[in-house]
Amino acid sequence: MPRTTPDAATRTPVADASLSHGLKQRHLSMIALGGVIGAGLFVGSGAGIAAAGPSIVVAYTLSGLLVMLVMRMLGEMSAAYPSSGSFSAHAERALGPWAGFTAGWAFWVLLCTAVGLEGIGAAEIMTDWLPDTPEWGWVALFMLVFLATNLAAVKNFGEFEFWFAALKVGAITLFLALGVLAVAGVLPGTDSPGLTHLTGEGGFLPNGSEGLVIGLLASVFAYGGLETVTIAAAESEDPVQGVARAVRTAMFRIAFFYIGSMAVVVTLVPWNEKAVVEKGPYVAALEQLGIPGAAQLMNVVVLVALLSAMNANIYGSSRIAYSLVTRGQGPKVLARVSGGVPRVAVLVSCVFGFVCVLLSYWRPDDIFAWLLNMIGAVILVVWVFIAVSQLLLRRRLERDTPERLVVRMWAFPALTWVALAGMATIFVLMAREPDTRVQLYATGVMTLVLAGAGYGWQRARSRS
Repeated sequence: MPRTTPDAATRTPVADASLSHGLKQRHLSMIALGGVIGAGLFVGSGAGIAAAGPSIVVAYTLSGLLVMLVMRMLGEMSAAYPSSGSFSAHAERALGPWAGFTAGWAFWVLLCTAVGLEGIGAAEIMTDWLPDTPEWGWVALFMLVFLATNLAAVKNFGEFEFWFAALKVGAITLFLALGVLAVAGVLPGTDSPGLTHLTGEGGFLPNGSEGLVIGLLASVFAYGGLETVTIAAAESEDPVQGVARAVRTAMFRIAFFYIGSMAVVVTLVPWNEKAVVEKGPYVAALEQLGIPGAAQLMNVVVLVALLSAMNANIYGSSRIAYSLVTRGQGPKVLARVSGGVPRVAVLVSCVFGFVCVLLSYWRPDDIFAWLLNMIGAVILVVWVFIAVSQLLLRRRLERDTPERLVVRMWAFPALTWVALAGMATIFVLMAREPDTRVQLYATGVMTLVLAGAGYGWQRARSRS
């Protein structure tokens, strides 16, 4: 049985030739920065703080270290083999077409569903501001705007993401600056809390190891979105150097934005403050500092984060679909490119996302809930494919084309195995927690179905 398709086996280490190369280095750099700042960080982290207390800093540090390893592995492969398929193309090259099929289509479903969820979240903010407007109307408007953006030249996507990311980076940098000044006791009108909130009621681990586990699981999924930069790199002016620069700075972005902001929040605000969950940790911290209009200010930032994620996920889903189809793993119509853009793939991805929105209205308790559970652990499945692919491809690169190793995984293969052990641990923890167990099983079923379909397709193609 052939390990790779002829297309995958003969592809040169350059980005997909029929796609545009309209992304500039400034676009790629800001996509890499903005990719780590999502609505999950601004709002979803509140539930993690409520469970883990001040130890949420440890949870984000542990999951952040894992994500750094994953991004380093992905960067090594993406710099050696730039492709809009990213980890899907790498999995096919390393393990065979079934693996690329499984990882690629699972991630496509995840991104398309996320587009719908982000549209709903953005619409809820708009209807809070304009209560007489219909929520579905805002979702439709956002969908149409980003459909048009992604149907046009890829540089339009890059420009949108550049300014969206710039706003997010600016907002969280300002928050960190104000927070550090307040902690140091030099912000006018505020007193330094010292270590009061870190060692106060319940101590650093108020809910014990169980609370830390819940916080750890919440933090893992907050890091989603980092993979987009390796997809976008294929359409940049210099794919190899572009992805290399983005990945090399990943650890600093994670430490600065995620771990740094969690440390500031739990130092400034008591972990069991109701506002941390009800309003979000950043709003709670800004209100603690007496910043006027903090809630509305953060709503603007969250809206930008949601719209940025919609834009990026439409882009990412269309490129993953395009790459799968060019490798013979989907309907050929999705591979049609005009003006350097896979417009049919963009349109289909948007339609799937809008169907998810309709399901949230029509069948919120069964079909939509099932869909959400099905994608709950997809990112972990993708990470496993990344780690296993890197283990195999690194050996081949060192033997056949060592000059392609522009980015190298640290302490290979020891840290790759450490990352795999970390992923296995998270799977075990998900199985122990009732809230995440259903997600784990649902994702497992979808992964097995896709793997079976991909393997069947691979066997059928090998006979032809």
